[in-house]
Amino acid sequence: MTQNTTKKLNLNSDLGESFGAWVMAGDAAMLGIVNSANVACGYHAGDPLVMTQTVERAKKNGVSIGAHPSFPDLQGFGRRRMDIPAPELEAMLIYQIGALDACARAQGSKVTHVKPHGALSNIASADRKVADAVARAVHRLDPSLILLAPAASQMALAGKEIGLKIVEEIFADRAYLDDGNLVPRSQPGAMIHGAEASLTHVLRMVEESALISINGKRIPVNPQSICVHGDNAEAVAVAQAIRNGLTKAGYTLVTIPELAA
Repeated sequence: MTQNTTKKLNLNSDLGESFGAWVMAGDAAMLGIVNSANVACGYHAGDPLVMTQTVERAKKNGVSIGAHPSFPDLQGFGRRRMDIPAPELEAMLIYQIGALDACARAQGSKVTHVKPHGALSNIASADRKVADAVARAVHRLDPSLILLAPAASQMALAGKEIGLKIVEEIFADRAYLDDGNLVPRSQPGAMIHGAEASLTHVLRMVEESALISINGKRIPVNPQSICVHGDNAEAVAVAQAIRNGLTKAGYTLVTIPELAA
């Protein structure tokens, strides 16, 4: 493996996904490991108190704050497809991002990036019309916001074309299809299990600057940020292993605003 002593990377996680009496227990530990948090905005998970507490903890840990908006799907955790007209979808995204930013500003912080969640992200990664709606909503609200988008996705292209700063993301705990999209969770092999396997998966993609599909196909990308899903029972162990492994390999881990600067 080639040592890289100069390249900066970001480690992020989807957090703040507790809701009422339903508690995701790993957030506190994850906020001590990752550089950036994508915080649920109430449509697939999260509530006003959870949002406020999550941004407060992120600020204390020097973790940059991102909005993690989704389709309005609490029952399905934002993982069910919804066909929503573009104007309505854009309004929903602006509403969610604005709500989280209000929570952050009340803590003396702010939202600096946006990362769509679940089915919305998957659809916007492949469907240019949905990708354009996402990019328009973010740009309309605040063109200085950074769009955290899956590498080699239509969402990344749409964001670039409208003038947003883009950080391209790869997933530590998900497998890829030959077209660069994620293997659907309903299919075998969709998830990468275990800290060691996840680290190997990430290092291969980072060192080869490519997505590597379940069939071994390589799709050239510029991996900048690595996501560990916070709702995974192995999330804390996986995130710590990846942080340690990337640091050992000579990478410097920074927040998304530092990466995009």
